[in-house]
Amino acid sequence: MRNPEGPASIPPEGAAERLLIAEYFDGQSARAHAVTLGWSGPMLQVRGETLGFDVAAGDVHWSERTRRGPRVAHLPGGGALHCRDSHACAAWLRAAGHGDSAVVRAQQSWRWALASVAGLALLLTVLVLWGVPWLSSVAVGAITPGVDKELGRAALATLDKHLTQPSALDALQQQRVRDALARAVVAQPAGRVPAYELLFRGGRGKDGLGPNAFALPGGTLVMTDTLVELFDADADVLTGVLAHELGHLHHRHGMRMVVQASLIGLLSSVVLGDFSSILAAAPVVVGQARYSRDAEREADVFCATFLKAAGVSPAVMLGLFEKLAAARAKGAEHAKGAKDRPAAADDAASWLGIAIASHPGDRERIEFFRAAAR
Repeated sequence: MRNPEGPASIPPEGAAERLLIAEYFDGQSARAHAVTLGWSGPMLQVRGETLGFDVAAGDVHWSERTRRGPRVAHLPGGGALHCRDSHACAAWLRAAGHGDSAVVRAQQSWRWALASVAGLALLLTVLVLWGVPWLSSVAVGAITPGVDKELGRAALATLDKHLTQPSALDALQQQRVRDALARAVVAQPAGRVPAYELLFRGGRGKDGLGPNAFALPGGTLVMTDTLVELFDADADVLTGVLAHELGHLHHRHGMRMVVQASLIGLLSSVVLGDFSSILAAAPVVVGQARYSRDAEREADVFCATFLKAAGVSPAVMLGLFEKLAAARAKGAEHAKGAKDRPAAADDAASWLGIAIASHPGDRERIEFFRAAAR
C-alpha cells in the first residue's frame, strides 16, 4: 500500500536520529542486506556495510500494519525493505509523521470489527426482508408469461421422472373434480382467474406425495390421487384446495420464488465471496421459507374470496385441516411402530407433501378461514 500520508513532510525534531533495523533486497537476487533506516528531511536513508542510498519518502510504498508478520516497503526499481519487528516499525513511522490510515486503524480495532459485522448483518436483513421482495416483484413484472410456461413444463417433467406417476383415478372421478372447479370459476369476476390446466398424478412409492396439490408456473395445477380419494365425497373441499393453488398462479408465486431465490443466492454469494459453498446456499433456504409462508397467506386470501363468490362458505376448508391432521397422525403412528425407523419416518414425512413445511401453521390458517366464514 502506498504511504497513507503521501509524500513525507519534514520529520519532527529528533526523528532523524531514530534508526530502524531492516533487511534490504535489491530485487535481483535473494540475498538480504542488513541495513539501518533513518530520515533526512523528506528523504529515507538506507545504510549498510556495502551500500547506501536515499529515496524520496513519497516513492516508498509501505504495506499495511498487521499484528504479526514483517512490514515491507517497496522501493522504485523493484527493491524492498523488510522489517521483522512490525511494532518497532510502526512506532518509527509514527515518530516520522507516517501514521496508519483510518481504515487500517479500524481493522486493528475489535470494536470497529464488531460494529462492521453488526452493520453488515443489519444491511443484509433489510435487503432480504424488504429489498429482495421489491426487486423480485419488479423483475417478475418484466418477465413474459411464456417464461412461466417453460419453467412449469420443465418442473412437471422433473416431477414425472422422479416423484409422480400416471393417475390411477378413473375418468369419472377426475371429471367430477374438474366440473366442480369449472362451476366455481364461472362465478368469479372476469379476469380474476388465470388460465389453468388441471392434472392428476399418483405418487411413487408406498405413500408417494400423500394428499397434496400444487401449482406450477405457467398455469398447471397438479392434484394427487390420495387427496381426491380422501375428499371424494366433498367436492367443495377439493374446489377450495384448487382455489388456493389458483391464488398461487394469480400472484405468479412460482416465478417470484425462483427470482427471489436467485437474488438471495446472488446476494449471499457476493457477501461471502463464494458462489458454490453451502454457506451461500443456506440463506436461500432460510429466506425462501419466509417468502413461501407469505405466499401461502396470499393464496389463502384468494381462496376465501373465490369460495365466497362461488356461494361456498370458506368454513369448508376447516374439514381439510381436520382430515390432513388425522392423516399425519396415522403416518406418525405408523412410523413409531415400524421396525425400520428411518424409512418409516420418511413415509410419515411424505404425508406433508411438497412445500407443506413452508406453509403457515394449521392453527393460523384455521383461524383465518373461520374468520373469513364469519
